[in-house]
Amino acid sequence: MIARLLPLIVVLPLAGTAASLLIGRRPRAQMAVTLGVLLGVIGLGVWTMAAADAQGAVSVVLGGWEAPWGVQLAADRLSALLVVVAAVMLVGVFVYAAGQGLTDGDAETPITIFQPTYLVLAAGLFDAFLAADLFNMFVGFEIMLAASYVLITLGGTGPRIRSGVIYIVVSLVSSVFFLSAVALLYGATGTVSMVQLAERIPDLPQQVQTLVHLALLVGFGVKAAVFPLSFWLPDSYPTAPAPVTAVFAGLLTKVGVYAIIRTETLLFARHSVNTPLMVLAGLTLLVGILGAIAQADIRRLLSFTLVSHIGYMLFGIALGTPAALAATVYYIVHHITVQTTLFLVAGLIERVGGSASITRLSGLLRASPAVATLYLIPALNLGGIPPFSGFLGKLALIMAAVAQPSPLVWTLVAVMILTSLLTLYPLARVWNLVFWRPSADPASPSRLARALQENPIAPPVARERRRVSGLMWASTTGMVVLTVALTVLAGPLFGYADRAAAVLADPDALVALLGPMGGA
Repeated sequence: MIARLLPLIVVLPLAGTAASLLIGRRPRAQMAVTLGVLLGVIGLGVWTMAAADAQGAVSVVLGGWEAPWGVQLAADRLSALLVVVAAVMLVGVFVYAAGQGLTDGDAETPITIFQPTYLVLAAGLFDAFLAADLFNMFVGFEIMLAASYVLITLGGTGPRIRSGVIYIVVSLVSSVFFLSAVALLYGATGTVSMVQLAERIPDLPQQVQTLVHLALLVGFGVKAAVFPLSFWLPDSYPTAPAPVTAVFAGLLTKVGVYAIIRTETLLFARHSVNTPLMVLAGLTLLVGILGAIAQADIRRLLSFTLVSHIGYMLFGIALGTPAALAATVYYIVHHITVQTTLFLVAGLIERVGGSASITRLSGLLRASPAVATLYLIPALNLGGIPPFSGFLGKLALIMAAVAQPSPLVWTLVAVMILTSLLTLYPLARVWNLVFWRPSADPASPSRLARALQENPIAPPVARERRRVSGLMWASTTGMVVLTVALTVLAGPLFGYADRAAAVLADPDALVALLGPMGGA
């Protein structure tokens, strides 16, 4: 039964978009439609997740054609989990955005444009997670790209337009690599179905496999912000409105990570590039966190930590063992939740303090203890402090790594530990300067603050303080509670991740489950 309802996960947001546009002059009705659609997707996603856990996978072929000719949607444990997590994050960010829109009006972020575009973005996300063929995944990516450009340029300010241009150009380059790889695979194998590609790719000449494999990794690496393809992210995300930045940071890069998982575990399981992936993982970890240390703007700082922590996931994928993949699945869920939450908190800091620069902020611990608490919990989590989910995910990755010892693996373990320690430095610096530093001494900042103030990378920009609505408080508090729940529910989540990883690590089992009739 659930297989027949699987298309609704993509169709509902598109139908909601049409309804939202029809009632565009009634923003509160739009909000009801958007929230109802996303809550409906959560319900369908949880049902799909339970069915996939019981059966291994569920799938359906659309259009009255048999697979692989018809469009096939499939949900295994991993994709079903990501649909649920993405939908929950979309609800949390939407509530925040609704509160911000009702408080500020349409001057900076036109809410009547935001809501239908937000649903289009959601449809693209869900389509990418559920696609069982590469071309349908490409379509999902392009839906996200179109919606992302509108969202990142909302308000039409100069910085946002410049960021939008950077984002769209880099994304189009990524799309060229992706589409070229799809064309090459179709020309060489006669199919774009992931199931059939998994069976036919091993028969291709080695040079063709390498070419297509690298083209897909470049395309997905740009989406995932893997070094050296991550240069665009810190300049694109921080200029967007806080809700947009939060959903981009939490979800869009993880679509790229998800696509890399599919590439490495299903399509090219027998054509390994694990060593280059490990090297890239180590460089992503280090370059990202060193960039974060150099920042004075909170949102740019968080953008660099986002890049850095992609390295943890890439390392787990490169290891490729069931234990490493299970740790990666858990870490993806952790990072989506914590990173989204921190960007929402950054939005609160900017509204309460009037700036996003740590050199212009001080005394917020006394001025707003609630914001201080909401920052501290996910910051400790992202830094990997026990017993939070960040610590559990990193520990699981380290344990999976030491089970496969080699000089490169041990080097990466050392880099992971170093990165985790370095992550605490910029997060603690935000706490010390923004919250702990007395507000009575703004004219005499510390030597570190004076040095940062002279840093041309991110010159501080003063903004007026703005009211924080009840919806914004409620959304951010709920998201922080979710980050804590990842620790409380770590046992069941790791159990689910273990079951998902056991299939991901066995390409033959994955092919059987995602086949035309798998789980239907």
